[in-house]
Amino acid sequence: MTTEITSARPAAGPRKGSRRRPPASSATKVGRPGFAWALPAAVFFALFAIVPLIMVAVLSFMSWDGISSPEFVGTDNWSRLMDDPVMLKSIWLTLLLTVLGVVIQTPLSIVLGVWAAGHQRNRAVLSVIYFIPLLLSATAVSVLWRALLDPNFGIPADAPWLFGDGNLFGEQATAIGVLAFVSTWQFTPFHTLIYQGAARAVPQVLYQAAEIDGAGRYRQFFHITLPQLRNSMITSMILMIVGGLTTFETVLILTQGGPGTDTTISAYYMYDKAFKGFDFGAGSAIALALVVAATIISLVVVRVSGYDKMRSTMEGVS
Repeated sequence: MTTEITSARPAAGPRKGSRRRPPASSATKVGRPGFAWALPAAVFFALFAIVPLIMVAVLSFMSWDGISSPEFVGTDNWSRLMDDPVMLKSIWLTLLLTVLGVVIQTPLSIVLGVWAAGHQRNRAVLSVIYFIPLLLSATAVSVLWRALLDPNFGIPADAPWLFGDGNLFGEQATAIGVLAFVSTWQFTPFHTLIYQGAARAVPQVLYQAAEIDGAGRYRQFFHITLPQLRNSMITSMILMIVGGLTTFETVLILTQGGPGTDTTISAYYMYDKAFKGFDFGAGSAIALALVVAATIISLVVVRVSGYDKMRSTMEGVS
């Protein structure tokens, strides 16, 4: 007679170091936020963006001097602007300054952003100093550089060997150069910050694999860093384009559209028409045209670049 002995094994408990999540009760369940959470932002956007835009669109078909009652004139404002040589010139100048901003700021921001992505102490200190212009308003920056570049009391007066007669605002080429320089000095830190964050998000395993394969620092930059910065580059370029089309205070303070109308960009011409010439209908037409142009260009950039697909640059990285 054999006796069969079975040993009872203890019930399997939680593994050491593992955390068992307690079952979610109805009291701890948190639902997705509803429309009420977005309502304050939606109301704010509607009051300060949508409603003014609609009013500008309506006013672009009106004749109004700011005092008397608006009078409907149809497309008269638009037809006058299409035949206005100053308006056509302002469009060309706006595109020129926008292209200069993209061409100059993009490579400079990428290089500085990748450099600032390091963790060395000296880079952190220099980055903080370099980002100071980002904390200043465009008006303060323009006033600062207007004083520094004053032909009588500024730097050009003390360095005629470099600046000639010292009047950088007296010719179109130098005036446009000053506008491009001041915009670059102020807004490059912002785009540098974008690239700095993107560069720090690049997985280090990619660089380690490249080093094993014998790739140097320059090959790593062009074959790893730049492709990983593609989405950030598109975002930065869209912001540059929209900012270039709508910039205003820099021209107002530095050149006031001069000499003559040689730096009168479209945004400044809108101000000149509306608040100097009291032709708010024509000024509204220019403003609406700028909004439409900035929207179309941004959509074209997003579409052509494939940014609308939102494919991650980290796909395949584990």
